Amino acid sequence: MSGRLSLHARLFLVAALTSLAALAFATFAIGHVLERFVVRGLDQILDAQIHVIDRAVRPDGTIDRARLVTMPGFDRPQSGWIWRVRDPAGEWTSGADLAVEAIRPGHRPWRDADAIQPAEGRTADGQPVHLRRLERPLAGGVLEIVASAPRDLVDRPLREAQGTLLLSLVLLGMALAAASWIQLRFGLKPVRALRDAVARVRSGSAAQLPADQPQELRPLAEEVNALIAQNQAGLEHARRHVANLAHGLKTPLATLALRLQREPVSEQTRALVAELDARIAHHLRRARAAAPSAGQRSSTAVAEVAEDLAQALRHIHAGRSVLLDERVDSACQVAVERQDLEELLGNLLDNGWRHAAGRLRLTAQVDGAMVRISVEDDGPGLSDADVARARQSGVRLDESDVGYGFGLTITQELAELYGGGLALGRSRELGGLAALLTLPVALDRGA
Repeated sequence: MSGRLSLHARLFLVAALTSLAALAFATFAIGHVLERFVVRGLDQILDAQIHVIDRAVRPDGTIDRARLVTMPGFDRPQSGWIWRVRDPAGEWTSGADLAVEAIRPGHRPWRDADAIQPAEGRTADGQPVHLRRLERPLAGGVLEIVASAPRDLVDRPLREAQGTLLLSLVLLGMALAAASWIQLRFGLKPVRALRDAVARVRSGSAAQLPADQPQELRPLAEEVNALIAQNQAGLEHARRHVANLAHGLKTPLATLALRLQREPVSEQTRALVAELDARIAHHLRRARAAAPSAGQRSSTAVAEVAEDLAQALRHIHAGRSVLLDERVDSACQVAVERQDLEELLGNLLDNGWRHAAGRLRLTAQVDGAMVRISVEDDGPGLSDADVARARQSGVRLDESDVGYGFGLTITQELAELYGGGLALGRSRELGGLAALLTLPVALDRGA
């Protein structure tokens, strides 16, 4: 699932998770600080009462009433503000009895002299209280002084503060999410621009990627430009090789044609030589047409080429009654040279015309960055094994027709040369062979 996430989504998800973790830590830390702040003020009051009581205890453990002072709040019964003294001489308290339940961790042990320790407990009626406890030795035993305050004095301010804190953190989280989204939109803008530049190169409206890229993307753009140059050099080399081969065959073929005119041979042989001569001339014209436009691609209308081919094939196959159904979108423009598109479509239409029982369909439509061209017939079609064999150079599945068996192979190789492809299958509606040719869309160069 993670492999399907876009880069924008991944970065936003990481930012969201880290922000949530930071906000959760901030909530805990701020809550802890607020509690320490509230408890510290309460402890100061309790400690002051303990020190007052401690000064009123005589060495024999009795209390000097004249020196005993009860601070405000401790004189209210059932309020939770209570002090209690226990020593060998007796026990004194300002209110209800106290039960010390637990000593709060992280403090010095009780046995340290003059160390006031925090604790938690309850009053006799079950009210939770916050305690402070002092224990120190006397001549006849141990003195224990405990002072308490209602636990609600700590919990209530924390609850009120946590509501405001939670709302503030939610608003902060929303602000951080919006800031992350804006940052990603702005930060990933060069990546989207690079994607559009690659699309322009693929469609033929640009030769290379712009060199003006951010520092992180500049090496990628340079590598892609190097790859484009290498592929273009390979394409030009292949075109030169085809041109040289065609030139090399032109002279001996012309000599053979002249000799056949003086010798008694069949008309079929002369027709084959004429066909070879026409093919060689076609490849020479293609090489000459491609030379001035090195590094660029043409923009060819599929409808125009399809109409010209249909008229020619109707004359070539005049003896066969085949109805051609053309469904070509007039907006279909491919980044392919006209001569190459004529050969691509010509091979598929000629193959369909020869094997169709009576119906042949040509459809072309734009699908994203590609044009999908489909040629379907109602003939016998091909099995899976025959489809694999049909892609092999020189293999002919029907030996009764004239031909050399290179049509589908040339079509596939030429389509792949332009970044497209050829797929063979069975037509769902007509029942015969379905050839799907994909070629790149030609963008408007003036856009």
